[in-house]
Amino acid sequence: MKRILHLIALAVLGLFLQSCNSEEKGEKEKSGALAANAAERVYVAPGEHDEYYGFFSGGFSGQLSVYGLPSGRLLKVIPVFSQDAEKGYGYNEETKAMLNTSFGFVPWGDSHHPDISQTKGELDGRWVFINENNTPRIARIDLTTFETTEIIEVPNSAGNHSSSFVTENTEYVVAGTRFAVPSPQKDMPISEMKGNFKGPLTFISVHPETGRMNIEFQIAMPGFNYDLSHPGRNKSHGWFFFTTYNTEEAHSLLEVNASQNDKDYIAAINWKKIEEYVKNGGGEKIKAKYAHNVFDEHTQTATTTMKEEVVSVNPTDVPGAIYFLPIPKSPHGCDVDPSGEYIVGAGKLSADLTIHSFSKMLKAIEEENYAGEAYGVPVLDFEAVRAGSVKQAGLGPLHTEFDGKGNAYTTFFISSEVVKWKLDTWEVVDRKPTYYSVGHLMIPGGNSRKPFGKYLVAMNKITKDRYLPTGPEVNHSAQLYDISGEKMELLLDFPTVGEPHYAAGIEASIVKENSKKIYKLDENEHEHAVKNESEARVERNGNEVHVYMTMIRSHFAPDNIEGIKVGDKVYFHVTNLEQDYDVPHGIAMIGANTSEQLIMPGGTKTFIWEPKREGVWPFYCTDFCSALHQEMQGYVRVSAKNSNVPLTWGLGED
Repeated sequence: MKRILHLIALAVLGLFLQSCNSEEKGEKEKSGALAANAAERVYVAPGEHDEYYGFFSGGFSGQLSVYGLPSGRLLKVIPVFSQDAEKGYGYNEETKAMLNTSFGFVPWGDSHHPDISQTKGELDGRWVFINENNTPRIARIDLTTFETTEIIEVPNSAGNHSSSFVTENTEYVVAGTRFAVPSPQKDMPISEMKGNFKGPLTFISVHPETGRMNIEFQIAMPGFNYDLSHPGRNKSHGWFFFTTYNTEEAHSLLEVNASQNDKDYIAAINWKKIEEYVKNGGGEKIKAKYAHNVFDEHTQTATTTMKEEVVSVNPTDVPGAIYFLPIPKSPHGCDVDPSGEYIVGAGKLSADLTIHSFSKMLKAIEEENYAGEAYGVPVLDFEAVRAGSVKQAGLGPLHTEFDGKGNAYTTFFISSEVVKWKLDTWEVVDRKPTYYSVGHLMIPGGNSRKPFGKYLVAMNKITKDRYLPTGPEVNHSAQLYDISGEKMELLLDFPTVGEPHYAAGIEASIVKENSKKIYKLDENEHEHAVKNESEARVERNGNEVHVYMTMIRSHFAPDNIEGIKVGDKVYFHVTNLEQDYDVPHGIAMIGANTSEQLIMPGGTKTFIWEPKREGVWPFYCTDFCSALHQEMQGYVRVSAKNSNVPLTWGLGED
């Protein structure tokens, strides 16, 4: 009997193990199928293009990176606020001026929040704007060439964090002030900050055709810390909404002292009303030194104009233009849904998301339903403007974007997740983990009237074990989610350049058809351009020597130069005679402090070489251009300082 029971037990155990193995196998097969399915959905076949462009800020790199979505392929790094050795930006004589500021030449910046130009609230793909946090600046990138064409410094500011966000017809790019400061700056005790420091909000107009920027006015707001902001849209067009924190106006140990008040504010700014006030002569002109750098596409040269004043507006001088909306303490994100009705505030120290109603805000203003005032600015009653709350959504809420289908998506830094919830009902419908500690998120078009609503990208602050270890400061991780269905699906991880603080996405078809393909030589108005090999030459003026050089597949003209002397200052003005956009050439000259230059088709760039030693020194093309790329080289003979070797140059002569 015992033997029979033993056999039965073994049989049952065998069935159980078989069942477990089958379940495990099934789970593995399911996992494999899901992985294969995800891979197929992000796969872009050779020769095919991605559906979206993603423009990711580089944070401490100072640059702007372009990724294809859904593939996650890095397509380009656009130099903006930092020198870039790959393209020579900030090294060659033509682009050095782009990095000028009122503090001098600043070769390394901190880029944060890109935003794409809009028309009628929809992305138009003409320009990308991005802010620099440390030395407050706003840059404009031309999307026909994917090059930085303008940078304007923002005076009276410190920590240009709450930017760059554009109004829905690109009337303005707006820049806030993260750190309250004396405005204008002056020497004063830090302990006297409260009531004396200001937090200026700067409205920079954008020319509708050229894109040229101009500081129209600054609003001298109370000295709180102004964080992320978004414009009103649709029904709330004409308003701008900024989160504030440190309404305590603390100046030390902010992690404690700036978290005392139960609520901080969202500042609601009626910029149309202030714009009208300024156009009618309102505001005060105050001293403000700042640089305005513009790259001229015809002369291919950047110039700097130093400006000396701005128009400053006192909030109390324009009644009805500015209000404070209470929000749970220490908010970070401030986002407006596509309809313009809902303003989402995320208090980092609150487990709830608070959503204010634009309609209720207008009603509260009309009825003067105030809870008090701050420095003369009315504070609206919290319950009078609140539309609802998403209860216990997660820990550490930061940023929200929208899919255009009635859903919102919010990142939670502490609980490392993206949470999907419904507008109007405020119910959570889905949540997905991120890896790890997510900051910003981006839905292409998610901060416009017309989100594309297919993908969401989470930008995570900590990567840890997501990729092969590469030493300290591992690349940050971006994660792509499919949001086209009811549930979010994680499809892809990909590493990013620097530390993305935000990204802006757009359907590729809007941009790529306008991409410039031919760079005509006859449109090159650079003062040192050489448009034909017959014009190539070398000229001496004292100890200055100017080399007017051309490059084309696969030689330089001239390719042999003699008569250069130790102590000379040699300017190489090099023109690329190619005109197709995909045929740049490079030039490297041994001993040149800039090392090398990359010259785009139809373009001219200048670098300086100061020879320190006698000898025969080669130069060569650094960008592979043809089967005879290796043969694309030349020599410069350097003689003693008191030498009488004549200045000669040539191409192919004996």
